[in-house]
Amino acid sequence: MKTDWKRELRIWWREVDRWLLFFVALLMLVGTLAVAAASPASANRLSTAETQLPDLYFFWAHIRMQVLGLCVLIGTSLMPLKLLRRGAIALGCAMLFAMVLVPFVGTEINGARRWLNVGMSLQPSEFLKPAFAIMLAWILSWKLRDDKLPVIGVSGALVGLIVVLLMAQPNLGGAILFVGTWFVMVMLAGLPLQRIGMLTAAGVAGMIAAYLFYDNARHRIDAFLGGPTAFDHVDLASRTLNSGGWTGSGFWLGDNKMRLPEAHTDYIFSVIGEEFGLIVCGIVVLLYLAIVLRVLIRMVEEDRLFIILAASGLTAMFGGQAFINILVNLQLFPSKGMTLPLISYGGSSTLAICFTVGLLLAVTRRNPYLAREPFDWKGSIEKEGDT
Repeated sequence: MKTDWKRELRIWWREVDRWLLFFVALLMLVGTLAVAAASPASANRLSTAETQLPDLYFFWAHIRMQVLGLCVLIGTSLMPLKLLRRGAIALGCAMLFAMVLVPFVGTEINGARRWLNVGMSLQPSEFLKPAFAIMLAWILSWKLRDDKLPVIGVSGALVGLIVVLLMAQPNLGGAILFVGTWFVMVMLAGLPLQRIGMLTAAGVAGMIAAYLFYDNARHRIDAFLGGPTAFDHVDLASRTLNSGGWTGSGFWLGDNKMRLPEAHTDYIFSVIGEEFGLIVCGIVVLLYLAIVLRVLIRMVEEDRLFIILAASGLTAMFGGQAFINILVNLQLFPSKGMTLPLISYGGSSTLAICFTVGLLLAVTRRNPYLAREPFDWKGSIEKEGDT
């Protein structure tokens, strides 16, 4: 049967959360301007005597990836829920297998082995993030079918495996993000307060163990607690962020960014502060908050547990990554090597973030003519079987 794409697009436009789409578009626009501002600094640092990169090298590469990312975002948000769930689970399994290969055949960059060379640089953990949220929502929603199913144990084993694979890279920031997302989702799934306390204690114990036995974690935590030294990455990022004042030095007029490593990726928020000012930085933070709050508002009248958990997990992943990156730039969190979603330059990471947003738009789609009631545990059992 031939698909009527015009009809599908009309239905999509009627059901999609246009405010959420608007906030995402604004962040991508800010990202385009920010990468244009940061591109000369990174191109200059990465140029060699044999290869001289043009000033806008990363800007044009970012534009190409954004166009491809938009196609992924829109295409994902158009897909039916059942197909998305199955596809995300298959993707998650594939990325877990790829992460097993990373320590053996992965590409090492700046002391970390996180990438596979598959014609382009692929970071499996980035694509695992959205797939993990969907997989975990699916597992936790089993609780509606049978309260005796060990959903917490199964989900805990999954996140434990992921943490082990991430620590082998090493990628402590990614491990923290996965554990945090898991914690948010199991709480929403109705985990008893006693178990929440036990998990919190286990998390604290895990951080202490990481500090004692994991060199990468200990060095980052020591550097954070001891304060930045002159000209280290975090100190340079903070000084770059503050150098523009409230209104910024002006587009392409920043000087501090030229000494800043990873200006187009990890520390792009500092470049925004220098060239566009702290006011624009505040607007960026408000846009991320608006996305998180918009999803929460959208979930108030949702009546299916899988949808509530999936939307919450995707939002926790997206918002958690954004605020960790911003806190690192503000010297309020140890350096994590984590990009700023929808703003930082990226190859496969840009596609992964767009896939995440596409999933978020898909699970928050609503028929405006259908009234919904707050979530009902018993009544959702039948609905879970249909999705």
